[in-house]
Amino acid sequence: MRFALIGAGAIGTVHARLIDALGDEAALVAVVDQNLERGGKLAEQYGARAYATPADAYAAEELDAVGICLPSALHADVAIEALEAGKHVIVEKPVDITLAAADRLIAAQRASRLTVSVISQRRFQPPVAQIRAAIDGGALGRVTSGIAESAFFRPQSYYDGDDWRGTLAVDGGGALMNQGIHALDLLVWMLGRPVRVSAQTGRLAHEGIEVEDLAGASIVFESGAIGLMLASTAAYPGRPVRLTIHGDQGTAILDDDQLAYFAAANAEEPAAPALDGPDDWGPVELAHLAQYRDFIAAVREGRPPAVTVEAGRRSLATVLAVYESARTGRPVELED
Repeated sequence: MRFALIGAGAIGTVHARLIDALGDEAALVAVVDQNLERGGKLAEQYGARAYATPADAYAAEELDAVGICLPSALHADVAIEALEAGKHVIVEKPVDITLAAADRLIAAQRASRLTVSVISQRRFQPPVAQIRAAIDGGALGRVTSGIAESAFFRPQSYYDGDDWRGTLAVDGGGALMNQGIHALDLLVWMLGRPVRVSAQTGRLAHEGIEVEDLAGASIVFESGAIGLMLASTAAYPGRPVRLTIHGDQGTAILDDDQLAYFAAANAEEPAAPALDGPDDWGPVELAHLAQYRDFIAAVREGRPPAVTVEAGRRSLATVLAVYESARTGRPVELED
């Protein structure tokens, strides 16, 4: 599959490495970046060509798919442009920063019948798959609660390094929208449809930003289960994502990218799937690669990807409900 990457910044560099690791499954043939010098350097590294705009790349290259690695507020519009050019799309999280933008992308994807997937690579980690298998197989019984912690640290220089970081107009949010959304996505994937959110946010350790560096939320799900979410970029020195899922027949805990604890009254620990990739890659990188493989397989098999635009929208809707609850001081009801 022939890919173009749109965005040659830090996350674009990650995606280029992923595509290169796919070997015969994929090839990076174009890199698009307004900064042609930056785009050219990344393109040269992987034997691709650099372009200043997506339209230039679509006109010059035979492309199957596009990876979108731009600031969050640009995701949906650039993805829609790719769909209208006949390209499948894999887009970084979040799907965008507004539900209106996400809905435009859903409509465009359905009209085009092309494949669109939103990056949520942690779903592909073996211990996460084990927990989901335990839920699906009934090993945990009725799922009653979950706790997701994304206690990261970002120095002030992280926000100072790009003029769009920490802005509401482009970044859309802070510790929850950009870092904690991965853990939140897992919580929602495990517990189901969220229906009510109560939350608080704060900006405690950073200056000159419009967004939160701390968010805490209580989420009620359609099943009656209750989830707790903590997202931070003000937790020095930072900890790996931790996810706890409780049921009336068992408990499972993800910590430091491992299944740290599993206990069930009437079931054994599910088997962990294996992930293929370079031996020196870490578990999150391998999971990222696994999502690319799922995306390619979905295109070839004509099936939905494991992480659809609708799934990305549900996580975004939950994030936005957290922000609205924190702003108003009241619980927020979510519609499906």
